[in-house]
Amino acid sequence: MTTSKAKSKTQSKSKSKSKASSKPSSKPQTEQHVFQAEVQQLLHLMVHSLYSNREIFLRELISNAADACDKLRFQALSDDTLLADDAELRIRVELDEDNNTIAVTDNGIGMNHAEVIENIGTIARSGTRQFLKDLEAKDADQAQLIGQFGVGFYSAFIVAEQVTLETRRADQPADQATRWVSEGTGEYTLETIERAARGTTVLIKLKDDAKEFAQDYRTRSIIQRYSGHISFPIQMLHTPPKAEDSDVEPTPEWQTINDTTAMWAKPKQELSNEDYQNFYQSLAHDAKPALSWSHNKVEGKQSYTSLLYVPEQAPFDMAFNRDERSGLKLYVRRVFIMDAAEQLVPRYLRFIRGVVDSSDLPLNVSREILQENELLTKIKSAVVKRSLDMLKKIGKDKEQYLKFWKQFGSVLKEGIVEDHANREAVADLLRFPSTKTEAGELTSLQEYVERMPADQEHIWYITADNPKAAANSPHLEWFRKQGIEVILMGDRIDEWVMGYWHEYGGKSFKSIAKGELDKEEQPELSEDDQKLMERLQKLLDGKVQEVRPSRRLTESAACLVLDEHAMAMHMQMMLQQAGQDIPGSLPHLEINLEHDLVQRVAGADDAQFEDLGQLLFEQAVLSEGGQLEDPAGFVQRVNRLIA
Repeated sequence: MTTSKAKSKTQSKSKSKSKASSKPSSKPQTEQHVFQAEVQQLLHLMVHSLYSNREIFLRELISNAADACDKLRFQALSDDTLLADDAELRIRVELDEDNNTIAVTDNGIGMNHAEVIENIGTIARSGTRQFLKDLEAKDADQAQLIGQFGVGFYSAFIVAEQVTLETRRADQPADQATRWVSEGTGEYTLETIERAARGTTVLIKLKDDAKEFAQDYRTRSIIQRYSGHISFPIQMLHTPPKAEDSDVEPTPEWQTINDTTAMWAKPKQELSNEDYQNFYQSLAHDAKPALSWSHNKVEGKQSYTSLLYVPEQAPFDMAFNRDERSGLKLYVRRVFIMDAAEQLVPRYLRFIRGVVDSSDLPLNVSREILQENELLTKIKSAVVKRSLDMLKKIGKDKEQYLKFWKQFGSVLKEGIVEDHANREAVADLLRFPSTKTEAGELTSLQEYVERMPADQEHIWYITADNPKAAANSPHLEWFRKQGIEVILMGDRIDEWVMGYWHEYGGKSFKSIAKGELDKEEQPELSEDDQKLMERLQKLLDGKVQEVRPSRRLTESAACLVLDEHAMAMHMQMMLQQAGQDIPGSLPHLEINLEHDLVQRVAGADDAQFEDLGQLLFEQAVLSEGGQLEDPAGFVQRVNRLIA
């Protein structure tokens, strides 16, 4: 059985032995360990925040058991001695209503003593702190998050008064098994024991208010709902009916209660929507249904089956944690090989879930071999095409696609940069608000181009740090007045994407906040206007390249304009905060000569000119979502003018 990875803080001392089904070794070694603070916090939140969906603990334990069996089956390909005389991999769930317990046992790979310490007691996985914050911050049920963060084992404490885990790794002798015991508070104990069988048993002493989970009908229904498509037999004890002509009580026997046929290997006509959704929820550890799926079998020179899903909801760190390995599972002739998201789907499609089962790949593949495997390259190409086709299909329903876009839109945009071969297909799937869409609505670029006047040469857009900053930018004023539609890009990734993307549908992109606008020449400046420019240029020397009259402002006093190929200010600021040096030119300050504030600056005496001129520049910085170098000085200037 596998659990979340980590280390643990330990201190050894003697302690009385806990009850267990295995015989203790002749020289038991008992250790007491202290849970990491974050694990204690996690346990507390699981017990109190996930109370309304307690049954998910069984789904998680069975999923872990299946993973352990998968790992043993794979390792046994190169070392068949690991299976010994117990080659039938299985998961058994045993109930004891009298003692109020439930036990989940697998004969998979198991863990040695060091792996138990590594895997239980500490959470070292990136993203866990945010996961804990999300659980703590929301009152709504967050059960769908559990499996996504590798902390499924701890869900046992939702129903457990005490958890006892006994495990022996397949390559270890019987007297080198380990017992782990905890009540889910601050400590747990470890003890070296004897265990005849390899694998893992998780024995749960149920809380008084969780006795329902020791009842046969209740547990069977949970297993069939969440784990009915696990590819290993899940067995429970079943007592056959007593024969009418016999006084002998029948002996309980193990009964397989799930369908072990690989879901993806079944013909599509034999599967219902409910079958697909149940398999998805078991596969992805997701309490929500999938938005869409694609089930395909390819035969010929290359034979493989793919079953792909688009989830409804993204993990909290999907957009930022690009290195998180998740997504598709790779099988070879129904033998689990690995989670291989980076080999089967590009990173911008890392939200796609599902399985690929190949008949042609070797069973002894490694990640290094996969990176150079020509067969897998072809499979990946087909997976990408089918994934994009799924999204295109969802896109026909605007309401459904909006739901998808809110969850995965920022991730999908990465494909513009990363997948040049499919850039056009990815571009067709992108959606943005614009100056002509209603609140909450989005437009495709194809729709934008179709609305363009015949004489419009560019697709006009603006990037900003957030949607509100994009929608309220002063750069939009002239375009609104002229009735020219502008795409509003308020996602942080947009500026990066637009640095690599220059045209769509034969129309070039042009930022309304960069370079000169294609407008008729401005009339010559008056002597007073020229003098104002020179005074401001001198005052703001080192902060701006040039002070010039604005061709784009109709309501605001001033704005900053970047050179054609310069990086947006909010992106520069974000990279600088990350410790990166950003070479770049200074912005231009454009001023609206007809604005009352600008006219007041022009008529100010020397004492007030400095304050007003600095404020003119600083408000332009703020309207771009920039950060002031001297916020205290800004406040003082405002206070002086108010006073």
